[in-house]
Amino acid sequence: MQRALHIILAVLTLLIAVMVWSPMLAAKDHIDDIYDMSLDENLMTPEIKNDKQADKIQEFQYNMAVAFKKSNYEVEVMRDDEVIVITIPASMLFEPNDTVLSKVGEEQLKPFLRMIKNPGFYKMLLVMHSDNTGSSEYTLNLTRQRVNAIFDWFDENGSVDYVVPYALGETDPLVDNNSVENRKTNRRLEIFLVPEQTMIQQAKKGRINITSKGKN
Repeated sequence: MQRALHIILAVLTLLIAVMVWSPMLAAKDHIDDIYDMSLDENLMTPEIKNDKQADKIQEFQYNMAVAFKKSNYEVEVMRDDEVIVITIPASMLFEPNDTVLSKVGEEQLKPFLRMIKNPGFYKMLLVMHSDNTGSSEYTLNLTRQRVNAIFDWFDENGSVDYVVPYALGETDPLVDNNSVENRKTNRRLEIFLVPEQTMIQQAKKGRINITSKGKN
């Protein structure tokens, strides 16, 4: 009888361990996966299939977009209003041809620290662009060093578990690189705020709060 009780307790302990560790391992696997994804893949996932959840997320994201707009950021929404896109000119982050984040740049990025204080609420994609001044190798290397500097700054000031950097060099201009102003327009950082599992789970419960942490 005592031996049977020990076996039952051992099985219960194992089940509890599986219940605790499985979500944690799944979350870790997910974090690892996002760094292997292309930009397009990360922009399209996770997919929100439930209409009520989607409505809640769209409403929340719209309000966040409006708040950024009021703070004088250039803001757009995409993916049926589920993803926020904020564009910051490179000149507001770096000195010309420099790869060290400026003090002005740090001030520009400070509002986004809130987005990473609750890991799993957002997936934040950092996409650095350049104009076509110099070789393709030069512009790619420039954007790589710049986006890494931004990533490192976020790492020093919060969690980067859901922050993914991309360097695109000159490959995705907004306008033709045929004037000083146009080249300035193309030198930019795009920050994509993509809903992640914590936000999705909150939407399922009917209320989204960026400061409220939940299980993935």
